[in-house]
Amino acid sequence: MNQGQILIVPACESGKGGGHLTRCITLTSQLREMKRTAWLYLSSKRSYIETLYKSLGFNSGWLITEADLEKISSSKIECIILDKFQTTKDELSRWKKIAPVIGIDEGGKFRDYFDFLIDILIPKKLGSPAANITSPSLLNFPARQLSQSQNSNGKIKVLVSFGHEDTAGLGISVSNKLDKQDGGNMEITLLTGELSNQKNEARKNVKVIKSIPKLAEHLGGYDLVITHYGITAYEALNAGTPALLVNPTPYHEKLSKAADFYSCKNIPQINHAFLEKLRKHCKEQTVKLGLDKDKESLASLVNGFSLQVNRSCRICGKEKNEPSLKRFHDRTYRLCKSCGTINMDRTTPLPFDYGREYFNELYKKQYGKTYLEDFPKIKEANKYKIRNIKLIMGKTTEKPLLLEIGCAHGPHLAAARDEGFIPTGIDPTKDAVDYVRNTLGIKIIEGLFPQTPIPDSKPYDVVTLWLSIEHMPDCVPVLKEINRLLKPKGILAISTPSYSGMQGRKSIKNFLEISPADHFTIWSPKMCKKALALYGFKVKKILVNMNHPERFPLIGKFIKSTRNPLFWIYYVICKAFSLGDVFEIYAVKK
Repeated sequence: MNQGQILIVPACESGKGGGHLTRCITLTSQLREMKRTAWLYLSSKRSYIETLYKSLGFNSGWLITEADLEKISSSKIECIILDKFQTTKDELSRWKKIAPVIGIDEGGKFRDYFDFLIDILIPKKLGSPAANITSPSLLNFPARQLSQSQNSNGKIKVLVSFGHEDTAGLGISVSNKLDKQDGGNMEITLLTGELSNQKNEARKNVKVIKSIPKLAEHLGGYDLVITHYGITAYEALNAGTPALLVNPTPYHEKLSKAADFYSCKNIPQINHAFLEKLRKHCKEQTVKLGLDKDKESLASLVNGFSLQVNRSCRICGKEKNEPSLKRFHDRTYRLCKSCGTINMDRTTPLPFDYGREYFNELYKKQYGKTYLEDFPKIKEANKYKIRNIKLIMGKTTEKPLLLEIGCAHGPHLAAARDEGFIPTGIDPTKDAVDYVRNTLGIKIIEGLFPQTPIPDSKPYDVVTLWLSIEHMPDCVPVLKEINRLLKPKGILAISTPSYSGMQGRKSIKNFLEISPADHFTIWSPKMCKKALALYGFKVKKILVNMNHPERFPLIGKFIKSTRNPLFWIYYVICKAFSLGDVFEIYAVKK
């Protein structure tokens, strides 16, 4: 896997606190430990930043400023991670011109224009639109916790911490209220944070400190942590320490309720009975949030990324500026507003390659047979497609030349030969190439189209792509090269899944969720005329296949065969409204 460099951009402006900055510093360091080249971009020169990253043992050689950006070629940056709270339109546009952009806990109104979204602190029910990944367990939790224990004198150990800045001044207010209600059963520690400008007006029984290095590793030594919604609250849960939240804003309160934290405006009476009740609630909450399970780190997740993102539409080539249509764990789908194609971008490489496994185990899992076991059926079903081509072509005096792109083991090639064509195939799978060449005796080229050159010959009369164009990461050069290879009035024939079929109309989310991992484009009968016209083709015929009757609402489960009268009701409706899940396009080169 050829992994590129990662640029990490945190919020480091005044008033943004230090939690997200600390997260980005840690992420950069951990990626470096994994031998992944990562850079931390700092737009601010505030003195505390240097103090913070030095306290975390961060290597200053991994820092990048505005001036340094020009030294790194954008071609070397694989992705940019923004941990910015709320990213502006101009800033997002600026970074997207350099590389694909991943947003972490992005709360801005342009959230859905990110290539990928990871929500750690934004609960799933509030992440709108939904992120690709939502998991609070991606926080950088320490491997070990100090054991939880009370003082030998029986006092309740309370830590009050409201982040690096605490602009609302909650730390002193809360700790003083605790001291006032204390009947001698609490030991109160106030962690003010390195950036706080608050005057030290804490009462004499409150222990005040600026910072605790590697705080998360010490939270297990307290009986109660009082904080606002944020990283420290989750770290307390992970440490097995009850967390009580006092939130500075309505948004913080909304987040804490969605994550099922116990929050309050007025500090309740802190005693052992209250702690026991809160501890039980927090244990249940830990299970709900999945913090009790094995945790993958954010750095490990990001290090596994190898992004496949096209900044332009994979069919028409126009720049993509649309929000996402749907997001899943490793995929983001967008509907091109120019040509109507659904484009898929991926965070990881395909989970398979086009080898023996693809045509055996994976094919059998989907269709109940291996590809070769299904060969006769595929060949027979393809004959009507060849006859459609012959009808458009008309009579010829010579055997027409046909090129099939992505021919697999060649059932379509064999059908074309039986119908009087001189076929040639191209496919990247060695097993398939060997079968076509040695068993079928048909000419074939091993390689990917159009990267692998087609030997010079006469222009082709027909080029076909039967269920293969959707597998191509970039169709622009594909369609241009097909045009070059075809003779004038030559025929381009394509079959491909349709997102406007019954399944897509019933639920586009479910349709895309089960869409194969290697379908980079999804077409519809409505958009194909405009898209193919861009490459010099005029669509002559569109046929929508009447497959998967069992997916039809209400009557689908009763349709067992064509003998059932319900099948013909299904057939008429599907034909009238183009509801098949796969369709065929027959176009002529202008």
